[in-house]
Parts: sequence; C-alpha cells; structure tokens
Amino acid sequence: MPATHWMIGLGLGAGILSGMFGIGGGLVIVPVLALVFAVDQKTAVGTSLFALMFPVGILGVLEYARRKEILYASGLWIALGLLAGAYLGALLVGKLSPLTMKRLYGVFLIVVGVYYLYSTRGK
Repeated sequence: MPATHWMIGLGLGAGILSGMFGIGGGLVIVPVLALVFAVDQKTAVGTSLFALMFPVGILGVLEYARRKEILYASGLWIALGLLAGAYLGALLVGKLSPLTMKRLYGVFLIVVGVYYLYSTRGK
C-alpha cells in the first residue's frame, strides 16, 4: 500500500483539478495509482471510486451553487445515468484483464484529450 502522505497529496491534486475543471477525480487518481504506485488497473479504479464517493462533490457543489452555476435538473438526470453506468461498468470490469483495462483507459484518455483540444463547441 502506498504511503499515506502520497495518497493525501494525490487526493488534494485530484480534488483541485475536479473543482477547477469539473473532471471526475478518477481521471487523475487512476493513472497515478497505476503508473506511479504500480497498483493494478482494476484496484486503481475501485480505490478511486471509493475515495470519490462522498467528498468530491459536496464543497465544490456548494461553491458553484453560491454562484448559481448549476443546472439542477440536468445534474439529477446525469446522476441517474451515473448510478446505472457505474454499476454496469463495474460488472464489465470483472470480465476484463488488468492489461485490457489499462489499454482501454489509455485509449479513452487519448480520444477525450484530442476531442477536447480540437473542439470548438463551448468555447
């Protein structure tokens, strides 16, 4: 198990990025656990989901709500999809090898990154 102070730093960094960009902290946590701390891909995903369960949204949501920058109805519908999707994704992971998971995650990051760099939507 990685040292506690490194995990706190990882959480802090992921939390800052989550608050700044609205990303799920897993976008940062999973690759760092897998690549820096040699945690297998499935365990990295499970650890990230566990860590994100409660703290990520609460304070960030309070600040965005204070500024009236939340579409509540859309957020609730997205949450419903997330609930089902997270469960289905967890079931799927059980059927994949850690290497396949790592490769799929890498492709996902590349596709999202390239799209984001070249998209003109939401300037």
